[in-house]
Amino acid sequence: MEHHRIEEMDWQPAGEEHFTGQVWFGPVHPSASPETLNVIGVRFDAGARSDWHSHPAGQVLHVVSGTARVHSEGSETITARPGDSVVADPGEVHWHGAAPDGPMIHLSITDGGPTGWLARKVTDAEYED
Repeated sequence: MEHHRIEEMDWQPAGEEHFTGQVWFGPVHPSASPETLNVIGVRFDAGARSDWHSHPAGQVLHVVSGTARVHSEGSETITARPGDSVVADPGEVHWHGAAPDGPMIHLSITDGGPTGWLARKVTDAEYED
């Protein structure tokens, strides 16, 4: 059995290629291949967010701390708080990040293949919507 303390996770910068603002990844259950279960902690500074993307088998986001914003293309933005989970269906184009007033950590749970990143940053207007 493994015990992962959040303050002891090996947080690595996510980089700017697919994110706006400061974002870090922390492995919880890294997958052996993109097609198998992958669980990572994702830590966002206030206002930080992912780019538009999708997952071949969908994605579960489980908020651990802070307030998340999650938006699916053509829908309203969802506000999720600690203990809330948001499920994106397979192929559903969406983005997620922290609310503007503080940092947020969520677990990202995926399988079925790599993230399909769109060549589109989330604009400030989309984020504020």
